[in-house]
Amino acid sequence: MYKLASLTLRDVLVQSTASYAERPALGTVDGSTVVHYKDLGPLAAVLVKSLLSQGLAKGDRVVLLSENRPEWGVAYLGITAAGLVVVPILTDFNPEQITNIVKHSEARVVVVSERLRAKLGDYSGATIAVESLASAENRAAAVSIDTRASFPPVAEDSLAAILYTSGTTGNSKGVMLSHKNLISNVIATRSIIRMHRLDRLLSILPLAHTYECTLGFLNGVTQGSSNWYLDKPPVASVLLPALKKIKPTIMLSVPLIIEKIYRASVLPKLQKMGAYQKESLRPILHRVAGLKLKKTFGGHLRFFGIGGSSVAPDVEAFLLQAHFPYAIGYGLTETAPLLAGSPPFSTVLRSTGPALKGVELRIADPKPDTGEGEIQARGPNVMQGYYKDPAKTAEVFTKDGWFRTGDLGIFDAKSRLFIRGRLKTMILGASGENIYPEEIEALINKSAYVAESLVLSEGSGLTAMVQLKQEVIDDLKAKAKDSIEDFERASEEVLEFVRKEVNQGLAAFSKVSKVILHHEPFEKTPTQKIKRFLYSLTSHKHEVSDKPEGVDPK
Repeated sequence: MYKLASLTLRDVLVQSTASYAERPALGTVDGSTVVHYKDLGPLAAVLVKSLLSQGLAKGDRVVLLSENRPEWGVAYLGITAAGLVVVPILTDFNPEQITNIVKHSEARVVVVSERLRAKLGDYSGATIAVESLASAENRAAAVSIDTRASFPPVAEDSLAAILYTSGTTGNSKGVMLSHKNLISNVIATRSIIRMHRLDRLLSILPLAHTYECTLGFLNGVTQGSSNWYLDKPPVASVLLPALKKIKPTIMLSVPLIIEKIYRASVLPKLQKMGAYQKESLRPILHRVAGLKLKKTFGGHLRFFGIGGSSVAPDVEAFLLQAHFPYAIGYGLTETAPLLAGSPPFSTVLRSTGPALKGVELRIADPKPDTGEGEIQARGPNVMQGYYKDPAKTAEVFTKDGWFRTGDLGIFDAKSRLFIRGRLKTMILGASGENIYPEEIEALINKSAYVAESLVLSEGSGLTAMVQLKQEVIDDLKAKAKDSIEDFERASEEVLEFVRKEVNQGLAAFSKVSKVILHHEPFEKTPTQKIKRFLYSLTSHKHEVSDKPEGVDPK
């Protein structure tokens, strides 16, 4: 990696264009669109020329609404390198949310894909088609452009991006990230991942989320790697051929993806082996399964980053024994995003690892008996604040300038961080015990019958909303033979079995007293965390509470 004169996206664009000229920077898996580094700066300059011709000046906001594609990166780098402010919008947002963001950010122009244009609703302002940014016409216009001359220097502390989070506690907030916030985090992540020119990153997470944007896109562009994008959602039929073709060395994921692979594919195959019933043989079998899993991912994977939420304990234990090159990270949109992390083969079970270089972490008001408290952070990657919301900004910073993450954690003797849960979701037991619903959910989700779950406390005791796996539902319906009563009775038996099974592994104060059948998948954030604030117990039926011992539905 080259040495940056200043921590700005402008310097990244200028230097990467020159330093890695002949290497592919951004491309589609099918090869229909490929942008080489030598074209990255000039194509970005063509976009900026169009924006400036419409009267935009430094500091003006430009919305970027597009699915993952090479042109997304051209737009992002061009907008920010010119001193304008990019407002990437998550594609899962509905038209009303998008309209609100466009208005709240006071965006002058929207760069949008044809696929998502309808989501702009009645927006009547200026638009630029994202598909045009790497078109033959734009490539012809870019031939004679001098990237360095096209982008005057910008200040490190100038605003680069406003990210509107979907959040898990209600309304979106516009997180303001400066050039220094973003690039300092790119540099800090080199303690857990060092990319190089021959690395190939296959993107399966939304670029509009800072996790994929900073750790994947910006990290790759800064270090000369190639970023490849799918033109469809990463379902198995799309992802498997892409893995075979690209043979990625780097991938970023959220826990849900690897958990589904393990529970739907890896674990069932292991359980069919007679040798797997012997505990002493499991480490060897896990190692063999890990080699096969790596082969499934193309055979060249050296870094599989997992972030966004906690990975289930049983899945992480498998990855560790399997010698799979997974890495764990912890961060938030407000911290651009990474605060702590461990590289592959240095992970410690259930820990996110130590703070990144240049980042300070502390535990505020730790409990004397456990050492647990709120994780607070300070560093060059911490946001400037929430856009046009000084009150909310003040709420999340302490008087001495530390950012309140809202997460609970502890450090071990080697300063490795362990996340316990969200401060707002922690449940206080009858005798003052701290109950972390995320830990109970991880235990529930290990069940062979459960797809996902959500633990709530309303009134006395804990209640778990459980979505059963589709094959379990289908089996119950087949046995019920169109009888609603028989289906309800059978599903109650399954839920009761799950409740008793889970409670065997829980302390008395955190046992689940009720289980509720949740029929549809839970609504999630882009990093696949359940939007807890949307759910309560008032509208649900199929409750199962303490009864005589149920039968094993197996």
